[in-house]
Amino acid sequence: MSTTEFHGPVMESDTFDRLDLQILSALETNARASFSRIGAVLGVSDQTVARRFRRLSAEGGLRVVAVRDPELLGHDQWNLRLRCVPDTALKIAEALAKRPDTNWIALAAGGTEVLAGTRPHSPGDRDDLLLGKLPRTPSVVEIRAHQLLHRFFGGPDGWLQKFRALTDDQKAALRPEPPAPVIGPVRIDPEDEPLVDLLERDARVTYPELQRATGRSESAVKRRLAALVASGAIYLDVEYDPEILGYPLSASLWITAAPARLQSVGEAIAGHAESAYVTATSGVSNLMVSAVFKNTAGLYEYLSGPLGRLDGIQHVESVPYLRRIKQLTYPPPVR
Repeated sequence: MSTTEFHGPVMESDTFDRLDLQILSALETNARASFSRIGAVLGVSDQTVARRFRRLSAEGGLRVVAVRDPELLGHDQWNLRLRCVPDTALKIAEALAKRPDTNWIALAAGGTEVLAGTRPHSPGDRDDLLLGKLPRTPSVVEIRAHQLLHRFFGGPDGWLQKFRALTDDQKAALRPEPPAPVIGPVRIDPEDEPLVDLLERDARVTYPELQRATGRSESAVKRRLAALVASGAIYLDVEYDPEILGYPLSASLWITAAPARLQSVGEAIAGHAESAYVTATSGVSNLMVSAVFKNTAGLYEYLSGPLGRLDGIQHVESVPYLRRIKQLTYPPPVR
């Protein structure tokens, strides 16, 4: 992370307010914190937290889910850019969204480009998609595949932290008790799959439900979940539509940095308020940034300001999203 002075984003929404932001931030701090615990820290009732949570879920796409961390697990990750025949991109995007190995899909470039993130479960799955299905799709006229090499920001580091909606004392009061250190490789064992599968659908599922799904005792479930999170094999993520915070415009920025400055540029961008995900990639461009903005003027100001002033950047291609088709493992809500 850059050590330069940081100016966080500002929430600007006519529908949701600062308490909503604080609840989201509380969930990012401790995804399984009870409504009563969140309410006590924020100074509101648990009924208020529950009511806001339901509204954020219904209208803002809020979901709290477990995510396998492919970087720590040593699994491949790829970002795909597919140029399609006009009027076919949406159909291709929707087909990709049904695949369990895709984690986000967006339409861009006037509706002729599909952007996709994929996490193949095996080399065979990767080859099936990149060497089999996509090349045989007649309406796909160009495929660019970029392997993700190093994450500078994102994953367990959520964008919400950049709002600084909670004090250090509030975060400390929300954090769960630290588990015992995990010794050994980061891994998800076969017997963990029922536990992780259920948490991937809802990370706030109750311990009795986890107990029934896994056949383990409640205490064993608690210990194993804590160990999986402590090892980094999974993290509990808060997913939502950034539009509810006043940031309706999302874009991918494909950046070419001088190789000797790749690390410093990636770290600097990770500290920018606009960046939600920053990774080094293979390909002609060597950095990909997922960024969010209040409007197109905000995108321009970022390109010509904080990003444009960074020493070592040689080229930037900005690709605003027209529509999100899939976010994480589910389609965003229809609004």
